[in-house]
Amino acid sequence: MHKISFPIMGDYNVPANFLLNKAFKEEIIMPPPITSKTIELGTKYSPDFVCTPFKYTLGTMIEAIQKGADTLIQMGGGCRYGYYGEVQAQILKDLGYDVKLINLVTKGKLSLRRIVKVLKQADIKYSKLKAIYYGFIAIKMVKYMDIIDDYIRENIGFEIKEGSFEALKFNMLKEFSQVKNHHELKKIYRYYQKEITSVPIRKPDKPLKIGIIGELYTIMEPFSNYYLEKQLAQNKIEIKRFTNVHYLLFEKQNKIKEYLKYVKKYIKYQLGADGADNVARTKYLCEAGYDGIIHIKSSFCTPEIGVMPIINKIASEYEVPVLFFSFDANTSETGIKTRLEAFYDMLEMRREK
Repeated sequence: MHKISFPIMGDYNVPANFLLNKAFKEEIIMPPPITSKTIELGTKYSPDFVCTPFKYTLGTMIEAIQKGADTLIQMGGGCRYGYYGEVQAQILKDLGYDVKLINLVTKGKLSLRRIVKVLKQADIKYSKLKAIYYGFIAIKMVKYMDIIDDYIRENIGFEIKEGSFEALKFNMLKEFSQVKNHHELKKIYRYYQKEITSVPIRKPDKPLKIGIIGELYTIMEPFSNYYLEKQLAQNKIEIKRFTNVHYLLFEKQNKIKEYLKYVKKYIKYQLGADGADNVARTKYLCEAGYDGIIHIKSSFCTPEIGVMPIINKIASEYEVPVLFFSFDANTSETGIKTRLEAFYDMLEMRREK
């Protein structure tokens, strides 16, 4: 019997663990939460000039192996990360780990035919019917999580009783992980949607609004961006974030042409990874009256480095402030907080004028 694990990212380990446990006839090992030890491990064995997601996922893999995993499943494939599976597999081999590394996504696309082929080659035993049924439930789970997160992101800074949103979300995810069918999932979602939207908030008519754009992993894994969204919420800011797993898997491919048409003044072609998306989002946030934009990425993320001058140009034309963050293993949390506080103070002064 294989012992299967996977890299962790945000709360998406919940649907991933749910699906694997339901569909596979193998032992599933939940990866440990990301800590400073994770990034230390990943950094120690990674090439110096590789981006931070590589280091985080490699660190997570090593920790999963140390818990007993002999097979690792990941879903990387949107940029250079599409080649990382092979590099990470070689690093793990060089470290003496006898494990299989399976990448379910290529070129940013999820192909069911290819997944079946890869799982067969790896001799992973699973039920096709359960994979289809519980795969559908897992997809719905991701969608429900993203909807709830969007609402919380916009309102958590204004809750009257601190911790109300987080407590409800924690309980929701716990119940999500134990559902038996789609009807039960939908019932739980509707209950918590009602509870979460009923949390008392004290929100002004025109709060400060900040849009967050940038590289997908650094945006969606809060540990890698030093819980930036939580720090913003503490200053009573409404937060808008576009990137989530449902968007990446089921919406992104259909929106690229629309985005390119929307920002044809600035770019003509797809820029790789989330580049074109973030150019379009910058223009949208400027036109929608947001007070500021924060662009975050991992160090050495080539596509995002390429779009930064374009983002600056658009923001300058609309006179909207932009703050750029680049995260790596040595980023100072104190420096992040200091820059955020200065950015917030500047936005407040602009609002007063």
